[in-house]
Amino acid sequence: MFAHRCSDPARPDSARPHRRDLMTRLAGIRLIPALLLVSATLAPAAFAQNVESRLAELAAQRGVYLNAREALEERRTADFQRLLDELGDYPLRPYLEYAELTPRLAGLAREGSPTSDVDRFLSLYPDTWLAARLERTWVDLLARQQRWTQVLKYHNADNTTTELTCHALHAQLLSGDSSAEAAALANVAPLWNVARSQPNACDPVFARWIDAGMLTPEIAWERFSTTIKAGQNSLARYITRLLPEREQTLANLYLQVDRNPAMLRDTSAFSEQAPQIREMVLYGLQQLAVTDGNQALTLLEEYNTAHAFSTEERLSLRRYAAQRLLLQGHIVETEAMLQKSPELTSETLVSWILRDALKKQDWPRVEMWLALLPAEVRDTERWQYWHARALTEKGTAEALAEARTLQETLARIRSFYGFMAADQLGIDYELADQPILVTQEQMDALLDIPAIERAHELYFVGEEPNARNEWQHATADMTEAQIIASGKLADSWGWHRTGIQAMIRVSYWDDLQLRFPLAHADAFRDTANELSLSPHLLFAVARQESAFMHDVRSSAGALGLMQLMPATAQETATRAGMRVSNQDLLTPEINIALGSRYLSQLLRDFNGNRILAAAAYNAGPNRVRQWLRQSSDAPVPLDVWIETIPFAETRNYVQNILAYSVIYGYRMGESVEMLTADEAAAEF
Repeated sequence: MFAHRCSDPARPDSARPHRRDLMTRLAGIRLIPALLLVSATLAPAAFAQNVESRLAELAAQRGVYLNAREALEERRTADFQRLLDELGDYPLRPYLEYAELTPRLAGLAREGSPTSDVDRFLSLYPDTWLAARLERTWVDLLARQQRWTQVLKYHNADNTTTELTCHALHAQLLSGDSSAEAAALANVAPLWNVARSQPNACDPVFARWIDAGMLTPEIAWERFSTTIKAGQNSLARYITRLLPEREQTLANLYLQVDRNPAMLRDTSAFSEQAPQIREMVLYGLQQLAVTDGNQALTLLEEYNTAHAFSTEERLSLRRYAAQRLLLQGHIVETEAMLQKSPELTSETLVSWILRDALKKQDWPRVEMWLALLPAEVRDTERWQYWHARALTEKGTAEALAEARTLQETLARIRSFYGFMAADQLGIDYELADQPILVTQEQMDALLDIPAIERAHELYFVGEEPNARNEWQHATADMTEAQIIASGKLADSWGWHRTGIQAMIRVSYWDDLQLRFPLAHADAFRDTANELSLSPHLLFAVARQESAFMHDVRSSAGALGLMQLMPATAQETATRAGMRVSNQDLLTPEINIALGSRYLSQLLRDFNGNRILAAAAYNAGPNRVRQWLRQSSDAPVPLDVWIETIPFAETRNYVQNILAYSVIYGYRMGESVEMLTADEAAAEF
């Protein structure tokens, strides 16, 4: 339903506790998770008693597990073994055995060492993610010790990596079995012919394959072409040495075109009828279009005479050149080209022109280009909304009636555009909250899956990365009904992100309790009250940023529930008189406090406008100020400004924050307008 569907895991309580703190908590905590409460309402008394009995048993064993883990870390071997024996069949026993075994693996991999301990673990815990992890680690260690017979014994083609596959192929090539060697060589080409460098473990396999004469000029050129298009020029230059002399010359010319696509202006230098020349011309024209779309289009027609490009090749390049022309500011020229050649129209190109028309509030132009969108795109909520807006601006009785029909349809949808349409009609929002049902039998069956039980225990002892691994392993092949039940189960523990993910996997969008949980409610409410902020807004930001995964780290380095960059967090903490470390940012209460303060500062900077503050939270305040300066001479209505935000991510982010705020108002039993009166009337 919404453009952004976060896919990161989540956690209910504060930061992962330290070992001793956790043991103290476990001694007195009421370990009756919401699962028990759910089960009690769904199941007969006997089932509830069984669940309660099992939970009590697990609670007692947790303390033993934590003591055993501590004994192992402190190398108190006798204590560890005694505690391990006490655990019996406790679900996390494999984790202790794995932790005890892994430091010994390097020694066991040496020639002559027994493998019985490894065999025992793999036999006792088959089909677990720990066994799969051990199997991969073990094969790698055996290969490092050059125990090739053992590598072949343990390598599992269904549980491998490129490096391990190369180790196994190397072992086959050293086996002395001619049929095994031939089979190994037959499997090398797909590993070699890729657009990146492969692990060093593959080098001896590749060398043997090349020595056997199995690297053909066609395969070598294909890899050269793939690597240069992937921007791997160093690898491409290396591959030229493996080409025959004629292809080497062409490859070097290809590299020159890549560096300087303007070379293609000398058409006589590329007139030879050769597939490699034809390919490099097409590639070079695309590179030239990046800086000079008009020149690329002109040369395309000249080269087409000599090389007879296919219709699809010409269409693809012309579309790309049109896109680059738009980026280069040639909007009028591009519009003329698309009107002359309607076959070039695409969602990307037309959407760009539509947003330019919206910026200029040229409503007839908006209406004209909406009609040129592909039908399946034109019928989406986004463009139906703008069709209604264009008709409203047209102002005729017929246009207004058509606009109202479109708005009434949109207003039945729970989304930013649906809420905007409802506001324009002056009607209530459609929330469509329909919690998905889970039967007792589904819950019973799920609780019997060992990996689910292990995930439950790992989660409650604070080993969340392992809990996520177990969960993913357990749910990978589940039926839709099991996935739904797993989402309900995880959410009942407070593992909200996993519940959200389950609904995404089955494409069910109407369980608002599961998709928009009131996680860390006390912290959000207290912080909102302290800072005079809307708790709905804070919930919306956290839901959008992390889906309530407290320990998430983005590729850019943002941390925690509200995805704070460390530098921003430190600056905000200093202003608040706090001292925090990056690790502290993974504590929900701290992250909420700092993220909310940063958002509060942005709201002050942008005169309380949530749209501008949300855009600044995502893209940075300086970019938002730059966008405001660019539109200052011709301000536009709020909805137009949001739709024409230059970054698609920020555009969708702002829309989601506004819509999620409405949903969180509903979740908290309050009726919330998506826009305040001041926001609705604003122009930027």
